[in-house]
Amino acid sequence: MHRDEIDQPSGVAPDPNSRNGAGPALDRPSRIWPGDQPAPLAGRKSRPTEDEELLNRQVPAEPKARASELAAFTHTDPWRVLRIQGEFVHGINALAEVGAAVSVFGSARFAEDHPMYTKAREMGRALAEAGFAVITGGGPGLMEATNRGAHEAGGLSIGCNIELPFEQSQNRYTDLSINFRYFFVRKTMFVKYSNGFVIFPGGFGTLDELFESLTLVQTRKINRFPIVLFGSAYWKGLLDWIRDTQLAEKTISPEDLNLLLVTDSIEEARDILVDCYHSRCWSTWKKSEGAKIDADPPGAPATAPDPAKSDAQ
Repeated sequence: MHRDEIDQPSGVAPDPNSRNGAGPALDRPSRIWPGDQPAPLAGRKSRPTEDEELLNRQVPAEPKARASELAAFTHTDPWRVLRIQGEFVHGINALAEVGAAVSVFGSARFAEDHPMYTKAREMGRALAEAGFAVITGGGPGLMEATNRGAHEAGGLSIGCNIELPFEQSQNRYTDLSINFRYFFVRKTMFVKYSNGFVIFPGGFGTLDELFESLTLVQTRKINRFPIVLFGSAYWKGLLDWIRDTQLAEKTISPEDLNLLLVTDSIEEARDILVDCYHSRCWSTWKKSEGAKIDADPPGAPATAPDPAKSDAQ
C-alpha cells in the first residue's frame, strides 16, 4: 500500500512506534511510514518505554504553531477529574493558614447606595475586629461590601471567586483571592474554613449556600456552627413557609429550627458568632427560631422526646 493511501487522524501524522498513537518516537525521524521504518536499534525493546509515551506526542501533518485539536483529550472526564483534584489542592493550600473565619453571603446585585451594602460593610468590619477572617464569594455587591469592611478594619479579607459565563469580576478589597472553576469545590472551601455563616438577602446562589449549610449541620456531616440570617423583613416569608408548611407537614422537626438565628443587629450577629465559637451556640440557642416555638434545646437529651433528635436532627 502506498503511504498516501493510509488512513490518518485528521491533520495528525500517525506513529507506528507508539502503542497508543502518542506520536513519533524521539529517536526516529518525525515522519515514519510503514515500509520506511529502520531496523530496531541494538537492545531496543519492541514497545516504547513509559517515558517515551509520556514525552512523545502527535504533531500536525504540516508545521503550524497552534493546533487546538491536539488538546481535545484535556476535555475528557478523566482529565476533568485531575483538574478538580488540582483545584481542591490549590484551595486547601491557599487557605491552610486561615484561623477563625466567618463566611458571609449575599446578593451580587446590590450597589453601593443600597442600605444592605452599608450593613454588609459594617458586618465585615465587626467580624474583623472580633478576630475573624472574613470569607466571601469575592464578587461585587454585598460580597464586596463585606470584604471592604474587613479590609478597612485591618482584618484578613478573603474572596473565593467562581468562573461564570458572564464573568463575575473579583472585587478589589480582598487580601487573598482564589479563583475556582467548580461550584462544589468552592463551596467545600466555604464550609471547611468557616466557623459560622452570615446570610444577607440574596438570590438563588445565596439560598443554595443557606440550605446546604443547614443540611450539612442537620445531618452532622459538619460540626454545628451558627447560621445567622441578617434582615428579618427579607427572610420573613421564607421562615413563615418553613414553619407553616414544612413543619406543619412534618417534613422537618421543630428541633431543626434551632439551627436558624435571625437578626437585624450587626452587634448581635457578631456576639452570636463569638459565643458559638466558644460554646457551640448553647447560650445563643435561646434566640433561635427553634426556641421561639419551644423546640427541645440542642444537646439536651433529657428533655427531648427523641434523643436522636436532640441536636436538631
